Amino acid sequence: MRIGILGGGQLGRMLALAAYPLGYRCTVLDPAADPCAAQVCSHIRGEYDDYQALYQLVLASDVITYEFENVPVATAEWLAERKPVYPPPQALAVGQERLAEKEFFTRLGIPTPQYRPVDSEADFHAALRDLGLPAVLKTRMYGYDGKGQAVLRTPQDCQQAWQRLGGRPLLLEEYVPFERELSVLAVRSRDGQVRIWPLVENQHIDGILHRSLAPAASAEELQERAAEYVCRILDELQYVGVLAVEWFQDGPRLLANEMAPRVHNSGHWTIEGAYTSQFANHLRAITGLPLGSCAMLTKNAVMYNFIGTLPPLSDILATPEASVHVYGKSFRPGRKVGHVTLVATSTEELEEKLPLWDELFARRSVSTTDAQNGLPL
Repeated sequence: MRIGILGGGQLGRMLALAAYPLGYRCTVLDPAADPCAAQVCSHIRGEYDDYQALYQLVLASDVITYEFENVPVATAEWLAERKPVYPPPQALAVGQERLAEKEFFTRLGIPTPQYRPVDSEADFHAALRDLGLPAVLKTRMYGYDGKGQAVLRTPQDCQQAWQRLGGRPLLLEEYVPFERELSVLAVRSRDGQVRIWPLVENQHIDGILHRSLAPAASAEELQERAAEYVCRILDELQYVGVLAVEWFQDGPRLLANEMAPRVHNSGHWTIEGAYTSQFANHLRAITGLPLGSCAMLTKNAVMYNFIGTLPPLSDILATPEASVHVYGKSFRPGRKVGHVTLVATSTEELEEKLPLWDELFARRSVSTTDAQNGLPL
């Protein structure tokens, strides 16, 4: 089986690595000369609207998927006329446009923060009168890792945010004083079989995921509710593959923040922490194989992202519970260059070791030397 992947970043790389044990071969299409996935599989260089390159991908693939949600919908639809494309292009259309996404959640009865579309400065001021401050102004397209959004607390914030973001389609949301951020990952097969991993608690720094803890503590009822909501999405879209939905917990409420129609950063812990990783189950789903169990192999798993640079590998590997993944990417501020997953066999072990792990894997800044070398220290 030949798998085509739109995008050659770390998610494509980990999909390709998960394909090898199944005897599958992957080809990524990516505009970069040396995307990190190309270190482990074939690479076609081309833009996502380059139809000559896309046709090469068609010829090299039996089924096509994507590793990020900003692939043009027209591209996915064109490919779907020639080869199976999963998740379906409709999922891209919903997941890459924030207003469409919020309206989709609302139509399915899934709670979200209050929101208003903003297409003009007059809309902006009207939305502020409706929702009040604090609020969050977001671009509707191409927002990820905290990009394209601003938290508004004062009139001066509003003026500065409009100067920076105005002139494009926007969305104003109420600011939710949430207790914690959560995510749930689920996978649906071609024949409608669904499996769901445990709810995960996430910590972000500067809008970028820093740490994921699985399972989220004291979340049994929230797990059931999140599973019910995500199944509504999967069924409505006739979805195939892995889907991630991020939530704000506000007391007993779960409020949907956004969904990602792909494998997801907060599911990296599944490689070492679950019977079947998100990458293996995504491949099983899109190729028509039975899904694997999403149950945890251990009591707890903790994943830390490495942003911009890496800690010394000797420090990581001196921690016996650690499994490290380095993506082969050059260093630069805000870039995900690797992650580490650690497992604990009991709640007591987690409580003892989590503060130590937090200190060891605290976010580091990129030095000039790091950025120039692009190599682990």
